[in-house]
Amino acid sequence: MKLQARKLTPAIGAELSGIDLTGPLDKSTEDEIYDALIEHQVIFFRDQKISPQDHLALARSFGEPQPPHPVYPHHKQFENIMILHNGPDNPPDTDGWHTDVTFQQDPPFASLLVARTVPACGGDTLWLSLSRAWETLPAGIRSELKELTAVHDLGDFRNNFASAQADGSELVEAHQRFGNAIHPVVQTHPVSGRKFIYVNEGFTQHIVGMRATDSNKMLDFLYHHINQPENQVRFHWTPDAIAIWDNRCTWHYATADYLPEQREMHRITIINDARLS
Repeated sequence: MKLQARKLTPAIGAELSGIDLTGPLDKSTEDEIYDALIEHQVIFFRDQKISPQDHLALARSFGEPQPPHPVYPHHKQFENIMILHNGPDNPPDTDGWHTDVTFQQDPPFASLLVARTVPACGGDTLWLSLSRAWETLPAGIRSELKELTAVHDLGDFRNNFASAQADGSELVEAHQRFGNAIHPVVQTHPVSGRKFIYVNEGFTQHIVGMRATDSNKMLDFLYHHINQPENQVRFHWTPDAIAIWDNRCTWHYATADYLPEQREMHRITIINDARLS
């Protein structure tokens, strides 16, 4: 059966079928999946009982897997697989819109997320298209944004380092270790050629050259414009479902509405787009 893609919204997201990811894939099929990702920005699969080995092989078809995450734990046998296990004793902390680790000079290309344990109700994840957000901005605002850059830093991850020591020394060390980055506010996708807005609520702190109050006003305007339902897709997880998203041009948000139930997801992040090497 040929790979089929069913669009979930006009702006972003498609569910793919007609493929079994539990075994080796030929190059042609890998390229079809990649092309679907570029077109739809986030793609989904259902009922794929993949092993950790299959997960890693699929990830490697896109590029180089990221080393262990600086904050979250990883699989005991596969250090590239991050474990996101949440419940009453470990509440979720990804319930905020963000693009992953934009405080890095070269943020990762994509992520592959596999549902291992899902709650009976709740626990959905949302993604939105930064490309559509750009394309629906008024022309005058687009012109104003084109030459701007913005500072990205630890953002929400401050919470992981700010509570352990009263003097803040651990937070200072974290800023030194992870650093920050300055990125253009408007970027062009290297494959699709579509422009997109590159700021996010989780990690973008300041627009360069503006006073703090003016920067905050501009960022607040952009966040409200980007975060419109018309730019979003919402995915309801089922066991063995998979999501793959292009981290360059999307935000995502994992809802935290399922406690006291458990939710466990396995994620591999891809550093680079191998097809651009």
